[in-house]
Amino acid sequence: MLFDVLIIGGGIVGCAIARELSRYRLEVALCEKEVEVGFGTTKANSGIIHGGHHAAPETLKGRLEWEGNQLWDELAADLGFGFARVGELTVALHEEQLPVLDRLLHHAAVKRIPGVERWEPARIRSEEPALSHDILAAVYAPTTAVVNPYEACYALAENAVQNGVTLLTGLPVRRLHQKDDLWEVVTPGAYLASRFVINAAGLYADVIAAMAGVQTFTIHPRKGEEYLLDKRLRGLVKRVIFPCPSPVSKGILIIPTYDGTIMVGPTAEDVHDRTDLTTSARGAQTVFDAVRRLAPGIHEKDVIAQFAGLRAAADGEDFIIGPTAKRGFINVAGIQSPGLTAAPAIARRVVELLRDERLKLELRDDFIAKRPAPIHFAALSTQEQIALALRDPRYRRIVCRCEIVTEGEVLDAIARGACTLDGVKFRTRAGMGRCQGGFCTIRCMELLARAQRLPMTAVTKRGPGSWLVCARTEEEKAGAI
Repeated sequence: MLFDVLIIGGGIVGCAIARELSRYRLEVALCEKEVEVGFGTTKANSGIIHGGHHAAPETLKGRLEWEGNQLWDELAADLGFGFARVGELTVALHEEQLPVLDRLLHHAAVKRIPGVERWEPARIRSEEPALSHDILAAVYAPTTAVVNPYEACYALAENAVQNGVTLLTGLPVRRLHQKDDLWEVVTPGAYLASRFVINAAGLYADVIAAMAGVQTFTIHPRKGEEYLLDKRLRGLVKRVIFPCPSPVSKGILIIPTYDGTIMVGPTAEDVHDRTDLTTSARGAQTVFDAVRRLAPGIHEKDVIAQFAGLRAAADGEDFIIGPTAKRGFINVAGIQSPGLTAAPAIARRVVELLRDERLKLELRDDFIAKRPAPIHFAALSTQEQIALALRDPRYRRIVCRCEIVTEGEVLDAIARGACTLDGVKFRTRAGMGRCQGGFCTIRCMELLARAQRLPMTAVTKRGPGSWLVCARTEEEKAGAI
């Protein structure tokens, strides 16, 4: 399988690169080790499109943060995923934090970000009455948005495939070497060759770089625990609430997600294990102690789900994007926050790097910019729901009661590429409500099994090793009789 460009890593950055490259007359492939894209850091992302003023202007992060921020409106409109500019407040609780607010205002001025301003206590209490009265001042940014990162990731990958990109999932890279003008990439299921390789492997970017013989950095996983709260708290805050940031973290936030739930977190704990996604009592206490200082009405009793993600922090804490000593091998590494925000800008930067490396880039005249947006039954008006249910009986059957997800939505998600329970969940929200799949899991499994013509025992949560049910043994069958 011979390509012009092979992207290793199907997170939000890899998928954004794939979609951007699909504008050109190239043979492009996206190679992901998991069975679906977005199953790594992306699925545990906080879902914030940062306002553009957090990262320092002199850093690569800082330059790409604001550029990326401005590209999300068009992406969301073209690809049909949820996106809303809700704004943010970064708040100071102590006098010594006030210079941090001044620094953020300076960043905004240098980058010419509109609408960023300082709010005093009276304005804060008027706009966000649930926040603590101990807050001394805040910086308001209207440019901050929220998005479902996994939904965006699927949309980018789907549109890239629509435009001819070859999507290869379930293929971890085992070996990588250069032979003449080609890179040979060996996976358990395929032998690939490409003129250029883009290393967007996230937590494993240093491992892939080492395979290529150009490891100049190390990834240091940083774990963040997040807690999702019941929808009864919808509207408690209208904007994303940031504390004053530290040198390695933007702090523990209060996030009104696109779908209406409140999310709090993340922690920032350096770990050695790149698979450590555990949550802990200590992490929960850290999160809720912090958010109660910002909004006293938030309590652990409202938690309906908890999860952890790992950020791919690199030496120096900045993004590492550029060519290497080996021609044709380009690193896109160390993409931690604001990596989601910067993803579309990173994709454009990679295109320019390939141009600099003398890859011929000819724009296609048949590029398809838009994809049909999936139906979200719960978001429709009552009249629209009635009309849809009359037209298609699959939308009369509710699969997930908490999130009002229909059979039609689940089957559409499967048709779009969902092959696991998590793939269905992240595309439709089935299983994301208060009961966390207590009602809908079996029904989703039945629909997956039927659509894929597989037994229920072959349906997994997120791929091999995550089976949910097993066949009964002969002894168990006999006992049941």
